[in-house]
Amino acid sequence: MKVDEDFVMDRRIDFETDDEENLAERVCDADGSDDDTDSDTMVPSRTASNVGGDNPTWPQSYRQSIDMYTTSTPPTFSFLTGSSLTRITSSFGPAQRRPGAAAAPGSPLNEPLICDSAIEEGEGMPASYLPVYCSATSKLPSLSTFELPQPEQKCSYAQSLLNAVNVLCGIGLLSTPYAFREGGWWSLAILFVFAIITCYTGLLLKRCLESSPHLQTFPDIGQAAFGVPGRVCLSIILYVELYSSCVEYLIMMGDNLSALFPNTHMAFAGTYLDSSQICKIISFLVILPTVWLRNLTLLSYISVGGVVTALLVSFCLLWVGVVDKVGFHPSGTALDLAKLPVTVGIFGFCYGSHSVFPNIYSSMEEPSKFPSVLLISFVTSGLLYAGVGVCGFLMFGNSTKSQFTLNMPPEFVATKIAAWTTVVAPLTKYALTITPVAFSLEELLPSARFRSYSVSMLIRTILVFSTLIVALSFPYFGSVMAFIGSLLVMLVALVFPCACYLSICRDRVTKLQISACILTIMVGLISAIVGTYSSITNIADESG
Repeated sequence: MKVDEDFVMDRRIDFETDDEENLAERVCDADGSDDDTDSDTMVPSRTASNVGGDNPTWPQSYRQSIDMYTTSTPPTFSFLTGSSLTRITSSFGPAQRRPGAAAAPGSPLNEPLICDSAIEEGEGMPASYLPVYCSATSKLPSLSTFELPQPEQKCSYAQSLLNAVNVLCGIGLLSTPYAFREGGWWSLAILFVFAIITCYTGLLLKRCLESSPHLQTFPDIGQAAFGVPGRVCLSIILYVELYSSCVEYLIMMGDNLSALFPNTHMAFAGTYLDSSQICKIISFLVILPTVWLRNLTLLSYISVGGVVTALLVSFCLLWVGVVDKVGFHPSGTALDLAKLPVTVGIFGFCYGSHSVFPNIYSSMEEPSKFPSVLLISFVTSGLLYAGVGVCGFLMFGNSTKSQFTLNMPPEFVATKIAAWTTVVAPLTKYALTITPVAFSLEELLPSARFRSYSVSMLIRTILVFSTLIVALSFPYFGSVMAFIGSLLVMLVALVFPCACYLSICRDRVTKLQISACILTIMVGLISAIVGTYSSITNIADESG
Protein backbone atom coordinates (compact mmCIF):
# COMPACT_ATOMS: atom_id res chain seq x y z
CA MET A 1 0.00 0.00 0.00
CA LYS A 2 1.62 3.27 -1.12
CA VAL A 3 1.75 6.24 1.16
CA ASP A 4 0.52 9.56 -0.18
CA GLU A 5 3.53 11.71 -1.04
CA ASP A 6 2.21 14.83 0.65
CA PHE A 7 1.43 12.86 3.81
CA VAL A 8 4.96 11.50 3.92
CA MET A 9 6.51 14.90 3.50
CA ASP A 10 4.41 16.25 6.36
CA ARG A 11 5.48 13.45 8.67
CA ARG A 12 9.22 13.31 7.92
CA ILE A 13 11.86 15.40 9.66
CA ASP A 14 12.90 18.67 8.05
CA PHE A 15 16.62 19.36 7.71
CA GLU A 16 18.73 22.22 6.47
CA THR A 17 19.27 22.18 2.71
CA ASP A 18 23.03 22.45 3.06
CA ASP A 19 23.94 18.77 2.86
CA GLU A 20 27.62 19.43 3.41
CA GLU A 21 26.89 21.21 6.67
CA ASN A 22 24.75 18.34 7.91
CA LEU A 23 27.30 15.76 6.90
CA ALA A 24 29.98 17.61 8.79
CA GLU A 25 27.99 17.17 11.99
CA ARG A 26 27.81 13.40 11.56
CA VAL A 27 30.93 12.14 9.78
CA CYS A 28 34.41 12.70 11.18
CA ASP A 29 36.93 14.39 8.92
CA ALA A 30 39.99 12.42 7.92
CA ASP A 31 42.30 15.02 9.41
CA GLY A 32 40.72 14.58 12.88
CA SER A 33 38.87 17.89 12.96
CA ASP A 34 36.64 16.57 15.77
CA ASP A 35 39.50 16.19 18.22
CA ASP A 36 37.77 18.57 20.59
CA THR A 37 34.98 16.11 21.20
CA ASP A 38 34.25 15.77 24.88
CA SER A 39 35.54 12.32 25.68
CA ASP A 40 33.57 12.20 28.92
CA THR A 41 30.38 11.76 26.95
CA MET A 42 31.71 8.84 24.99
CA VAL A 43 31.44 5.22 25.93
CA PRO A 44 34.75 3.69 27.07
CA SER A 45 36.63 1.82 24.38
CA ARG A 46 36.13 -1.88 23.81
CA THR A 47 38.40 -4.50 22.36
CA ALA A 48 35.79 -5.96 20.04
CA SER A 49 36.35 -5.57 16.33
CA ASN A 50 34.46 -3.00 14.34
CA VAL A 51 32.10 -5.17 12.38
CA GLY A 52 30.02 -2.98 10.13
CA GLY A 53 26.68 -3.89 8.64
CA ASP A 54 24.41 -2.48 5.99
CA ASN A 55 21.18 -3.45 7.72
CA PRO A 56 20.03 -1.86 10.98
CA THR A 57 19.73 -4.15 13.95
CA TRP A 58 16.38 -5.57 15.01
CA PRO A 59 14.24 -4.13 16.51
CA GLN A 60 14.10 -0.71 14.87
CA SER A 61 10.49 -0.02 15.90
CA TYR A 62 11.09 -0.16 19.65
CA ARG A 63 11.65 3.55 20.24
CA GLN A 64 8.61 4.76 18.36
CA SER A 65 6.21 2.15 19.71
CA ILE A 66 7.26 2.41 23.35
CA ASP A 67 7.10 6.21 23.13
CA MET A 68 3.33 5.80 23.26
CA TYR A 69 3.70 5.39 27.01
CA THR A 70 5.08 8.93 27.25
CA THR A 71 1.53 10.02 26.63
CA SER A 72 2.16 13.74 26.80
CA THR A 73 4.21 13.58 23.62
CA PRO A 74 3.12 10.56 21.61
CA PRO A 75 5.46 9.67 18.75
CA THR A 76 5.33 9.31 15.01
CA PHE A 77 5.71 5.96 13.34
CA SER A 78 5.86 6.25 9.57
CA PHE A 79 7.75 4.56 6.78
CA LEU A 80 8.55 5.85 3.30
CA THR A 81 7.61 3.17 0.85
CA GLY A 82 9.80 2.74 -2.17
CA SER A 83 12.62 0.68 -3.53
CA SER A 84 15.34 3.16 -2.66
CA LEU A 85 14.47 4.39 0.83
CA THR A 86 12.77 3.03 3.89
CA ARG A 87 12.86 5.24 6.94
CA ILE A 88 11.68 5.27 10.49
CA THR A 89 10.96 8.87 11.39
CA SER A 90 12.52 10.15 14.55
CA SER A 91 10.50 11.05 17.60
CA PHE A 92 12.26 14.39 17.81
CA GLY A 93 11.76 17.54 15.79
CA PRO A 94 14.74 19.23 14.13
CA ALA A 95 15.25 21.67 16.95
CA GLN A 96 14.94 19.00 19.61
CA ARG A 97 16.68 15.93 18.21
CA ARG A 98 19.59 14.48 20.10
CA PRO A 99 22.89 14.07 18.27
CA GLY A 100 22.87 10.93 16.18
CA ALA A 101 19.07 10.56 16.31
CA ALA A 102 18.71 11.21 12.59
CA ALA A 103 20.81 11.94 9.56
CA ALA A 104 20.57 14.36 6.72
CA PRO A 105 19.18 13.27 3.37
CA GLY A 106 21.87 11.86 1.14
CA SER A 107 24.30 11.22 3.97
CA PRO A 108 26.03 7.86 4.29
CA LEU A 109 23.63 6.49 6.88
CA ASN A 110 25.54 3.27 7.27
CA GLU A 111 28.71 5.10 8.29
CA PRO A 112 29.90 4.50 11.88
CA LEU A 113 28.20 6.87 14.31
CA ILE A 114 31.56 7.30 16.08
CA CYS A 115 34.48 7.77 13.76
CA ASP A 116 37.31 5.25 13.60
CA SER A 117 39.86 7.82 14.71
CA ALA A 118 38.04 8.20 18.00
CA ILE A 119 38.05 4.44 18.44
CA GLU A 120 41.78 4.22 17.84
CA GLU A 121 42.38 6.91 20.45
CA GLY A 122 40.27 5.07 23.01
CA GLU A 123 37.43 7.61 22.97
CA GLY A 124 34.59 5.43 21.76
CA MET A 125 33.34 1.98 20.95
CA PRO A 126 33.07 0.15 17.63
CA ALA A 127 30.08 1.15 15.54
CA SER A 128 28.76 -2.39 15.79
CA TYR A 129 28.07 -1.65 19.46
CA LEU A 130 25.99 1.43 18.65
CA PRO A 131 22.43 1.47 17.30
CA VAL A 132 21.78 2.54 13.73
CA TYR A 133 18.18 3.64 13.25
CA CYS A 134 18.15 4.54 9.58
CA SER A 135 19.73 2.99 6.56
CA ALA A 136 19.24 3.73 2.90
CA THR A 137 19.76 0.08 2.09
CA SER A 138 17.76 -1.47 4.90
CA LYS A 139 14.59 -3.38 4.16
CA LEU A 140 12.25 -2.53 6.94
CA PRO A 141 8.51 -3.24 6.80
CA SER A 142 6.13 -0.63 5.46
CA LEU A 143 3.83 -0.02 8.40
CA SER A 144 2.30 3.19 7.16
CA THR A 145 -1.18 1.70 7.42
CA PHE A 146 -0.69 1.67 11.20
CA GLU A 147 0.32 5.08 12.44
CA LEU A 148 1.57 5.94 15.86
CA PRO A 149 0.68 9.42 17.11
CA GLN A 150 2.71 12.39 15.92
CA PRO A 151 4.89 14.25 18.42
CA GLU A 152 4.19 17.82 19.31
CA GLN A 153 6.85 18.88 21.79
CA LYS A 154 9.17 17.68 24.49
CA CYS A 155 7.73 16.74 27.88
CA SER A 156 7.78 19.27 30.67
CA TYR A 157 8.78 18.22 34.17
CA ALA A 158 5.15 17.78 35.24
CA GLN A 159 4.31 15.74 32.14
CA SER A 160 7.33 13.50 32.63
CA LEU A 161 6.37 12.95 36.25
CA LEU A 162 2.83 12.05 35.22
CA ASN A 163 4.19 9.60 32.64
CA ALA A 164 6.46 7.95 35.20
CA VAL A 165 3.72 7.60 37.82
CA ASN A 166 1.36 6.29 35.14
CA VAL A 167 3.64 3.44 34.08
CA LEU A 168 4.47 2.51 37.69
CA CYS A 169 0.90 2.47 39.05
CA GLY A 170 -0.34 -0.43 36.98
CA ILE A 171 -2.44 -3.53 37.49
CA GLY A 172 -0.04 -4.80 40.15
CA LEU A 173 -1.97 -2.55 42.54
CA LEU A 174 -4.85 -5.04 42.56
CA SER A 175 -2.63 -7.83 43.88
CA THR A 176 -0.74 -6.06 46.68
CA PRO A 177 -3.21 -7.26 49.40
CA TYR A 178 -2.79 -10.80 48.03
CA ALA A 179 0.98 -10.37 48.19
CA PHE A 180 0.69 -9.46 51.89
CA ARG A 181 -1.48 -12.51 52.48
CA GLU A 182 1.10 -14.78 50.88
CA GLY A 183 4.22 -13.31 52.48
CA GLY A 184 2.92 -11.91 55.77
CA TRP A 185 3.14 -8.45 57.29
CA TRP A 186 6.92 -8.23 56.97
CA SER A 187 6.36 -8.14 53.23
CA LEU A 188 5.83 -4.42 53.68
CA ALA A 189 9.55 -4.03 54.28
CA ILE A 190 10.30 -6.02 51.12
CA LEU A 191 7.99 -3.73 49.15
CA PHE A 192 10.01 -0.66 50.13
CA VAL A 193 13.35 -2.43 49.64
CA PHE A 194 12.37 -3.30 46.08
CA ALA A 195 11.27 0.30 45.52
CA ILE A 196 14.74 1.50 46.55
CA ILE A 197 16.58 -1.09 44.45
CA THR A 198 14.52 -0.54 41.29
CA CYS A 199 14.77 3.23 41.66
CA TYR A 200 18.55 2.85 41.83
CA THR A 201 18.64 0.67 38.72
CA GLY A 202 16.50 3.28 36.96
CA LEU A 203 19.22 5.83 37.70
CA LEU A 204 21.80 3.41 36.28
CA LEU A 205 19.87 3.39 33.02
CA LYS A 206 20.11 7.18 32.95
CA ARG A 207 23.89 7.00 33.38
CA CYS A 208 24.10 4.50 30.54
CA LEU A 209 22.10 6.82 28.28
CA GLU A 210 24.37 9.73 29.18
CA SER A 211 27.44 7.78 28.10
CA SER A 212 26.63 8.33 24.42
CA PRO A 213 24.15 10.56 22.57
CA HIS A 214 23.31 7.62 20.29
CA LEU A 215 21.63 5.65 23.07
CA GLN A 216 17.90 6.27 23.41
CA THR A 217 16.20 3.02 24.42
CA PHE A 218 16.79 -0.03 26.59
CA PRO A 219 17.76 -2.22 23.59
CA ASP A 220 20.29 0.48 22.62
CA ILE A 221 21.83 0.14 26.06
CA GLY A 222 21.95 -3.64 25.67
CA GLN A 223 23.72 -3.26 22.33
CA ALA A 224 26.21 -0.75 23.71
CA ALA A 225 27.02 -3.12 26.57
CA PHE A 226 27.05 -6.53 24.87
CA GLY A 227 26.83 -5.90 21.15
CA VAL A 228 24.05 -7.10 18.86
CA PRO A 229 23.40 -10.29 20.91
CA GLY A 230 22.75 -8.11 23.95
CA ARG A 231 20.28 -5.98 22.00
CA VAL A 232 18.39 -8.95 20.59
CA CYS A 233 18.29 -10.88 23.87
CA LEU A 234 17.08 -7.90 25.87
CA SER A 235 14.50 -7.00 23.22
CA ILE A 236 13.04 -10.51 23.27
CA ILE A 237 12.67 -10.37 27.06
CA LEU A 238 11.03 -6.94 26.87
CA TYR A 239 8.57 -8.07 24.20
CA VAL A 240 7.69 -11.24 26.10
CA GLU A 241 7.04 -9.07 29.15
CA LEU A 242 4.68 -6.86 27.14
CA TYR A 243 2.92 -9.91 25.72
CA SER A 244 2.51 -11.38 29.21
CA SER A 245 0.99 -8.13 30.44
CA CYS A 246 -1.65 -8.45 27.72
CA VAL A 247 -2.48 -11.91 29.05
CA GLU A 248 -2.95 -10.37 32.50
CA TYR A 249 -5.27 -7.72 31.05
CA LEU A 250 -7.54 -10.43 29.64
CA ILE A 251 -7.54 -12.40 32.90
CA MET A 252 -8.33 -9.25 34.87
CA MET A 253 -11.19 -8.24 32.59
CA GLY A 254 -12.63 -11.74 32.57
CA ASP A 255 -12.48 -12.17 36.35
CA ASN A 256 -14.14 -8.83 37.10
CA LEU A 257 -16.84 -9.27 34.45
CA SER A 258 -17.49 -12.71 35.87
CA ALA A 259 -17.93 -11.18 39.33
CA LEU A 260 -20.49 -8.78 37.89
CA PHE A 261 -22.34 -11.54 36.01
CA PRO A 262 -21.69 -14.70 38.06
CA ASN A 263 -24.56 -16.76 36.68
CA THR A 264 -23.48 -16.62 33.05
CA HIS A 265 -22.75 -19.99 31.46
CA MET A 266 -23.02 -21.71 28.09
CA ALA A 267 -22.80 -25.13 26.53
CA PHE A 268 -21.48 -25.03 22.97
CA ALA A 269 -20.70 -28.05 20.75
CA GLY A 270 -20.47 -30.29 23.77
CA THR A 271 -18.17 -27.88 25.60
CA TYR A 272 -19.27 -26.21 28.80
CA LEU A 273 -18.12 -22.65 29.36
CA ASP A 274 -18.40 -21.09 32.80
CA SER A 275 -18.82 -17.40 33.58
CA SER A 276 -15.10 -16.66 33.73
CA GLN A 277 -14.37 -18.30 30.36
CA ILE A 278 -17.29 -16.56 28.63
CA CYS A 279 -16.24 -13.19 30.02
CA LYS A 280 -12.67 -13.67 28.80
CA ILE A 281 -13.97 -14.45 25.31
CA ILE A 282 -16.19 -11.37 25.42
CA SER A 283 -13.21 -9.31 26.54
CA PHE A 284 -11.23 -10.65 23.59
CA LEU A 285 -13.99 -9.66 21.15
CA VAL A 286 -14.21 -6.17 22.63
CA ILE A 287 -10.45 -5.61 22.63
CA LEU A 288 -9.78 -6.97 19.15
CA PRO A 289 -11.06 -3.93 17.19
CA THR A 290 -8.77 -1.61 19.17
CA VAL A 291 -5.65 -3.32 17.79
CA TRP A 292 -6.93 -2.74 14.24
CA LEU A 293 -6.99 1.04 14.66
CA ARG A 294 -4.76 2.77 12.11
CA ASN A 295 -4.02 5.65 14.46
CA LEU A 296 -3.52 5.17 18.20
CA THR A 297 -3.51 8.86 19.12
CA LEU A 298 -6.71 8.71 21.15
CA LEU A 299 -5.65 5.59 23.05
CA SER A 300 -2.24 7.04 23.86
CA TYR A 301 -3.84 10.08 25.47
CA ILE A 302 -6.59 8.17 27.26
CA SER A 303 -4.09 5.70 28.71
CA VAL A 304 -2.71 8.46 30.93
CA GLY A 305 -5.87 7.82 32.91
CA GLY A 306 -4.01 4.92 34.51
CA VAL A 307 -3.21 7.25 37.39
CA VAL A 308 -6.89 8.18 37.73
CA THR A 309 -7.86 4.52 37.52
CA ALA A 310 -5.44 3.56 40.29
CA LEU A 311 -6.68 6.35 42.56
CA LEU A 312 -10.33 5.60 41.85
CA VAL A 313 -10.02 1.88 42.61
CA SER A 314 -8.03 2.65 45.77
CA PHE A 315 -10.67 5.14 46.89
CA CYS A 316 -13.43 2.56 46.29
CA LEU A 317 -11.58 0.07 48.48
CA LEU A 318 -11.25 2.61 51.27
CA TRP A 319 -14.91 3.62 50.88
CA VAL A 320 -16.06 0.01 51.26
CA GLY A 321 -13.92 -0.41 54.36
CA VAL A 322 -14.91 2.84 56.09
CA VAL A 323 -18.27 4.07 54.78
CA ASP A 324 -19.85 0.72 53.92
CA LYS A 325 -18.46 -0.58 57.21
CA VAL A 326 -16.77 -3.74 56.05
CA GLY A 327 -14.19 -2.76 58.64
CA PHE A 328 -10.57 -3.60 59.26
CA HIS A 329 -9.71 -6.81 61.09
CA PRO A 330 -6.01 -7.44 61.88
CA SER A 331 -5.02 -11.01 61.04
CA GLY A 332 -2.41 -12.98 59.17
CA THR A 333 1.11 -14.14 59.91
CA ALA A 334 4.18 -11.95 60.38
CA LEU A 335 6.24 -13.79 57.76
CA ASP A 336 5.61 -16.86 55.62
CA LEU A 337 8.92 -17.93 54.12
CA ALA A 338 7.37 -20.72 52.06
CA LYS A 339 5.17 -18.30 50.09
CA LEU A 340 7.47 -15.30 50.23
CA PRO A 341 8.88 -15.86 46.69
CA VAL A 342 5.38 -15.32 45.27
CA THR A 343 5.21 -12.02 47.13
CA VAL A 344 8.60 -10.99 45.78
CA GLY A 345 7.46 -11.80 42.24
CA ILE A 346 4.35 -9.66 42.60
CA PHE A 347 6.33 -6.75 44.01
CA GLY A 348 8.80 -7.13 41.16
CA PHE A 349 5.92 -6.89 38.70
CA CYS A 350 4.72 -3.70 40.41
CA TYR A 351 8.04 -1.94 39.84
CA GLY A 352 8.86 -3.38 36.43
CA SER A 353 8.60 -0.26 34.26
CA HIS A 354 12.24 0.01 33.24
CA SER A 355 11.48 -0.64 29.58
CA VAL A 356 9.83 2.80 29.45
CA PHE A 357 12.23 4.83 31.63
CA PRO A 358 14.79 5.50 28.85
CA ASN A 359 12.00 6.82 26.64
CA ILE A 360 10.76 9.12 29.39
CA TYR A 361 14.31 10.38 29.89
CA SER A 362 14.83 10.99 26.17
CA SER A 363 11.54 12.86 25.83
CA MET A 364 12.20 15.35 28.66
CA GLU A 365 12.89 19.02 28.04
CA GLU A 366 15.36 18.93 30.93
CA PRO A 367 16.81 15.40 31.21
CA SER A 368 18.92 16.52 34.17
CA LYS A 369 15.73 16.46 36.27
CA PHE A 370 15.08 12.80 35.53
CA PRO A 371 16.40 11.61 38.94
CA SER A 372 13.85 13.84 40.64
CA VAL A 373 11.08 12.45 38.42
CA LEU A 374 12.20 8.92 39.22
CA LEU A 375 12.38 9.53 42.98
CA ILE A 376 8.97 11.20 43.27
CA SER A 377 7.26 8.59 41.09
CA PHE A 378 8.70 5.70 43.10
CA VAL A 379 7.76 7.31 46.42
CA THR A 380 4.23 7.98 45.15
CA SER A 381 3.69 4.49 43.76
CA GLY A 382 5.34 2.84 46.79
CA LEU A 383 3.04 4.64 49.23
CA LEU A 384 0.01 3.79 47.08
CA TYR A 385 0.99 0.12 46.87
CA ALA A 386 1.61 -0.04 50.61
CA GLY A 387 -1.63 1.74 51.49
CA VAL A 388 -3.78 -0.47 49.28
CA GLY A 389 -1.98 -3.63 50.37
CA VAL A 390 -2.38 -2.91 54.08
CA CYS A 391 -6.03 -1.80 53.78
CA GLY A 392 -7.02 -4.76 51.61
CA PHE A 393 -5.32 -7.31 53.83
CA LEU A 394 -6.83 -5.78 56.96
CA MET A 395 -10.29 -5.91 55.39
CA PHE A 396 -10.25 -9.43 53.93
CA GLY A 397 -7.50 -11.23 55.86
CA ASN A 398 -6.64 -14.76 54.80
CA SER A 399 -9.56 -14.82 52.35
CA THR A 400 -7.92 -12.12 50.20
CA LYS A 401 -8.03 -13.03 46.51
CA SER A 402 -5.52 -12.24 43.80
CA GLN A 403 -7.54 -9.13 42.92
CA PHE A 404 -9.04 -7.28 45.86
CA THR A 405 -11.97 -6.17 43.68
CA LEU A 406 -13.16 -9.80 43.76
CA ASN A 407 -13.39 -9.62 47.58
CA MET A 408 -15.47 -6.45 47.70
CA PRO A 409 -19.16 -7.16 48.50
CA PRO A 410 -21.08 -6.99 45.19
CA GLU A 411 -24.10 -5.16 46.63
CA PHE A 412 -22.20 -1.90 47.19
CA VAL A 413 -22.04 0.86 44.58
CA ALA A 414 -18.33 1.37 45.25
CA THR A 415 -17.73 -2.28 44.38
CA LYS A 416 -19.48 -1.93 41.04
CA ILE A 417 -17.49 1.22 40.24
CA ALA A 418 -14.22 -0.53 41.06
CA ALA A 419 -15.15 -3.63 39.05
CA TRP A 420 -16.20 -1.69 35.95
CA THR A 421 -13.10 0.49 36.20
CA THR A 422 -10.86 -2.58 36.07
CA VAL A 423 -12.87 -3.86 33.10
CA VAL A 424 -12.69 -0.64 31.07
CA ALA A 425 -9.07 0.35 31.85
CA PRO A 426 -7.43 -2.45 29.78
CA LEU A 427 -9.38 -1.31 26.71
CA THR A 428 -7.07 1.71 26.46
CA LYS A 429 -3.88 -0.10 27.40
CA TYR A 430 -4.10 -3.41 25.56
CA ALA A 431 -3.54 -2.07 22.03
CA LEU A 432 -0.68 0.15 23.19
CA THR A 433 0.96 -2.82 24.90
CA ILE A 434 0.63 -5.33 22.08
CA THR A 435 1.55 -2.90 19.27
CA PRO A 436 5.34 -2.96 19.97
CA VAL A 437 5.23 -6.75 19.81
CA ALA A 438 3.33 -6.65 16.51
CA PHE A 439 5.75 -4.15 14.97
CA SER A 440 8.74 -6.24 16.03
CA LEU A 441 7.30 -9.33 14.35
CA GLU A 442 6.50 -7.41 11.18
CA GLU A 443 10.11 -6.28 10.98
CA LEU A 444 11.20 -9.91 10.69
CA LEU A 445 9.11 -10.70 7.63
CA PRO A 446 9.98 -9.79 4.02
CA SER A 447 9.07 -6.17 3.36
CA ALA A 448 6.95 -6.98 0.31
CA ARG A 449 4.39 -8.70 2.52
CA PHE A 450 3.85 -5.56 4.55
CA ARG A 451 2.35 -3.59 1.70
CA SER A 452 -0.97 -5.15 2.66
CA TYR A 453 -3.04 -3.77 5.49
CA SER A 454 -4.74 -7.15 5.84
CA VAL A 455 -1.43 -8.86 6.68
CA SER A 456 -0.79 -6.42 9.50
CA MET A 457 -4.33 -6.98 10.79
CA LEU A 458 -3.80 -10.73 10.62
CA ILE A 459 -0.63 -10.56 12.72
CA ARG A 460 -2.38 -8.48 15.37
CA THR A 461 -5.42 -10.76 15.37
CA ILE A 462 -3.26 -13.84 15.86
CA LEU A 463 -1.38 -12.15 18.71
CA VAL A 464 -4.59 -11.16 20.52
CA PHE A 465 -6.12 -14.60 19.97
CA SER A 466 -2.99 -16.26 21.36
CA THR A 467 -3.24 -14.17 24.54
CA LEU A 468 -6.82 -15.39 24.90
CA ILE A 469 -5.67 -19.03 24.64
CA VAL A 470 -3.02 -18.44 27.31
CA ALA A 471 -5.52 -16.61 29.55
CA LEU A 472 -8.01 -19.48 29.26
CA SER A 473 -5.30 -22.06 29.90
CA PHE A 474 -3.79 -20.28 32.93
CA PRO A 475 -6.54 -18.08 34.46
CA TYR A 476 -4.62 -17.45 37.67
CA PHE A 477 -4.04 -13.72 37.94
CA GLY A 478 -1.82 -13.67 41.03
CA SER A 479 0.32 -16.65 40.12
CA VAL A 480 0.82 -15.49 36.53
CA MET A 481 1.78 -12.04 37.82
CA ALA A 482 4.30 -13.60 40.20
CA PHE A 483 5.70 -15.65 37.29
CA ILE A 484 6.11 -12.56 35.10
CA GLY A 485 7.62 -10.58 37.95
CA SER A 486 10.08 -13.32 38.83
CA LEU A 487 11.20 -14.58 35.44
CA LEU A 488 11.10 -11.41 33.33
CA VAL A 489 10.95 -8.28 35.47
CA MET A 490 13.81 -9.35 37.72
CA LEU A 491 16.01 -9.54 34.65
CA VAL A 492 14.79 -6.26 33.16
CA ALA A 493 14.64 -4.22 36.37
CA LEU A 494 17.55 -5.61 38.39
CA VAL A 495 20.01 -7.76 36.44
CA PHE A 496 20.33 -6.04 33.04
CA PRO A 497 20.59 -2.41 34.27
CA CYS A 498 23.46 -3.30 36.58
CA ALA A 499 25.21 -5.55 34.06
CA CYS A 500 24.92 -2.95 31.30
CA TYR A 501 26.15 -0.18 33.57
CA LEU A 502 29.21 -2.18 34.62
CA SER A 503 29.99 -2.97 30.99
CA ILE A 504 29.44 0.51 29.52
CA CYS A 505 30.89 2.64 32.31
CA ARG A 506 33.33 0.21 33.83
CA ASP A 507 36.28 2.63 33.59
CA ARG A 508 34.46 5.20 35.70
CA VAL A 509 32.68 3.19 38.40
CA THR A 510 33.89 3.12 41.98
CA LYS A 511 34.41 -0.01 44.04
CA LEU A 512 31.27 0.83 46.03
CA GLN A 513 29.21 1.04 42.83
CA ILE A 514 30.66 -2.26 41.61
CA SER A 515 29.74 -3.91 44.90
CA ALA A 516 26.22 -2.44 44.81
CA CYS A 517 25.69 -3.64 41.24
CA ILE A 518 27.00 -7.14 41.93
CA LEU A 519 24.80 -7.42 45.04
CA THR A 520 21.77 -6.24 43.04
CA ILE A 521 22.50 -8.76 40.29
CA MET A 522 22.72 -11.55 42.85
CA VAL A 523 19.44 -10.50 44.48
CA GLY A 524 17.79 -10.38 41.04
CA LEU A 525 19.06 -13.80 39.97
CA ILE A 526 18.15 -15.51 43.25
CA SER A 527 14.70 -13.91 43.26
CA ALA A 528 14.20 -14.90 39.63
CA ILE A 529 15.14 -18.55 40.18
CA VAL A 530 13.26 -19.07 43.45
CA GLY A 531 10.27 -16.95 42.45
CA THR A 532 9.85 -18.63 39.07
CA TYR A 533 9.92 -22.07 40.67
CA SER A 534 7.37 -21.04 43.33
CA SER A 535 5.00 -19.42 40.84
CA ILE A 536 5.13 -22.42 38.51
CA THR A 537 4.40 -24.67 41.48
CA ASN A 538 1.43 -22.48 42.42
CA ILE A 539 0.09 -22.58 38.88
CA ALA A 540 0.44 -26.37 38.80
CA ASP A 541 -1.39 -26.67 42.14
CA GLU A 542 -4.22 -24.40 40.97
CA SER A 543 -4.51 -26.31 37.69
CA GLY A 544 -4.75 -29.59 39.57
